[in-house]
Amino acid sequence: MIGSFGWADLGHDAFLVAAFAAMLLSVWLWERHRRGALSSRAEALALGIAALWCLMHAALGPNAIVTQLAEVPRNIGWLVVVYSLFRRDNRHETVAPVRPVLLVLGCVELLQVALAVLQARLGWLPHATTTIFQVSVLFRLLLATGALVLVHNLYAGAMTAQRAAVRRTCMALALMWGFDLNYYTIAYLGGTWPVGMVALRAVAQVLTVVLAAFGTARGASVARFSPSRSVAFQSLSLLVIGTYLIIMVGAAQSLAWMGGNASQLAQLGFAFATTIVILALVPSGRLRGWINVMVAKHLFQHRYDYRAEWQRFTRTIGRAGANAQPFHTRVVQAMADITDSARGLLLVPGEGGDLVLAARWQWPTLQVPATALSAGAAQFFEQRFFVVDLDEARTGTDHHGELAIIPKWLMIEESAWALVPLVHFDRLVGLVVLGRPPLARKLDWEDFDLLRVVGQQLASYLAEQNGQAALLEASRFDEFNRRMAFVMHDIKNLASQLALLSRNAERHADNPEFRKDMLVTLRNSADKLNALLARLSRYGAGNVERIEPVDAAQVIAAVAARYRTGTETPPVDALASTPCVVMANRETLEQVLLHLVQNALDASLPGMVVLLQTRIEALGGVIEVIDSGSGMSADFVRTRLFTPFVSTKAGGFGIGAFEARELVRAMRGRLDVESREGLGSRFAIRLPLAISGQLEGSGPASNSANAAGTPTENSKKVA
Repeated sequence: MIGSFGWADLGHDAFLVAAFAAMLLSVWLWERHRRGALSSRAEALALGIAALWCLMHAALGPNAIVTQLAEVPRNIGWLVVVYSLFRRDNRHETVAPVRPVLLVLGCVELLQVALAVLQARLGWLPHATTTIFQVSVLFRLLLATGALVLVHNLYAGAMTAQRAAVRRTCMALALMWGFDLNYYTIAYLGGTWPVGMVALRAVAQVLTVVLAAFGTARGASVARFSPSRSVAFQSLSLLVIGTYLIIMVGAAQSLAWMGGNASQLAQLGFAFATTIVILALVPSGRLRGWINVMVAKHLFQHRYDYRAEWQRFTRTIGRAGANAQPFHTRVVQAMADITDSARGLLLVPGEGGDLVLAARWQWPTLQVPATALSAGAAQFFEQRFFVVDLDEARTGTDHHGELAIIPKWLMIEESAWALVPLVHFDRLVGLVVLGRPPLARKLDWEDFDLLRVVGQQLASYLAEQNGQAALLEASRFDEFNRRMAFVMHDIKNLASQLALLSRNAERHADNPEFRKDMLVTLRNSADKLNALLARLSRYGAGNVERIEPVDAAQVIAAVAARYRTGTETPPVDALASTPCVVMANRETLEQVLLHLVQNALDASLPGMVVLLQTRIEALGGVIEVIDSGSGMSADFVRTRLFTPFVSTKAGGFGIGAFEARELVRAMRGRLDVESREGLGSRFAIRLPLAISGQLEGSGPASNSANAAGTPTENSKKVA
């Protein structure tokens, strides 16, 4: 077994070897630099300081104050080497995330000087000596931990092709500080310097110098570094933990000097109070958000980690599967994740150019009108491509005239934070309304730039999705045309049979057997035609042959009368209304209302009443069909309600709602829908008033046009 004397000899000799090797390497590096070769002055200086420290260690031993103070410049010298490696390619911005960590570690190491002064003054007090020793060791542990994190970040942040240039240098630093971490841990637990570990520490210094020499020979190439934010945050977290431990040890030692039961009670109370504070603050999302914002604001050149943001954006948009949210909802979420917003909306252009609600994300309580933003607002965002800060708008700030287009419902909703346009090839395909994040802050230039870029990317996805929907609709129309070809074939066969029957009747009308067979054939043909008409009557393309003044109040009364049965409560009720004369075709208008009423009844529970009412709005008349049934989501209204050949009913053809909307359009009107799941729906048919039609036709051009064509021809032109 090797005694303490054997370990001391081994450590003495190893430190001398390390000192000689470090000094030799330092002189060689300095000479290379003097001759103009690529070499690191910081590494040469650090090796020279390490050589002096090794000599003092060999001459005076580890317990000497001079030896311990010499370790301070040694560690600071190697920290400077780490800094120089980070900024090796002259890109100073790459060291911005780690510069504060380096400064803190340097300050922690300089505190050893203050501890040495205290040791010189209070060395005659046993408790003071023990406390100073423990605090000094804790400072060394903190430095070793932070330095190891930086070395890991140095190697992991280098590009793959450039890691060979720093691999051996990082191994040398990791070996030195890794051994120091174990050395000081054992010293803290044992309360004294471990003699055996001192000797092994000398061997570790020799290996450190050897690896540094190999690293110098391979480090001629220029390495480019990309420090990770997560590692920087971890470094700060480690520093915070180390500081907390130092404060705890200092407080515990101070309380221990009090002695007696009061000391124990004070220690327990301090530990309990600090535990409560940690448990209360650490789980707080608001506190973590505040720390992230402050650190990103003051320690980083850019607020966002663009690589991480892009990966999260891609995951959100590309999420698929049965449990995935609808595409338009994911669009809102992808945008909201950028600014940590808690909720959001997606508005898309409607039929008339107005912006209507398409999707919600975690914002079910916000009441959005049927026309969320006007067509003028859509034109504003197309021309300006401007991200609107609603907080600035509420204070009266008007950059590009946005105050004129922001609706009142957004201004009074305090949780609405920003409007982000989604523009694709100078065309607005959507507008995202972002909710306020949990930690309120002001949007800055980096937010605006990133939101605009993400908006363009989302706009391309939406445009692609709209194009696919248009192609799908066109293919469905092709399928419908093929089906109609079969129908025409059946009709042609029936027509041929009837034509043949009529020709034979001219020759065999007097034959009783022929008349008997003729009746059977006519009956079969009539049954086939009636069956065919029954399938097509509901989905036929009703032509609007004549548009004339029609009292909408009388029409809804007639429609409601069809559903009255005896003394039972009618399922359809027409509210009393003043006359509302609109320009329409009565039969077509009744057909549209019957379809909407039937859909409302199908969506309502038995006993619920569907209401019909009319009102006058500006120069138009409005006919509303209101139910309190199951309702529809915004996504269903936008993507499926008026899509041909999509039906939620078994055996449905899927063109009823589409046909109703087209018939209203043919009468120069518009069909609007407001619906909420679980609350019901409101269909509004908007038609021009008869008086407005007379005003439009009072000009000379209109008179000549009316004189030139019949009402049927004019109505066909409108349709």
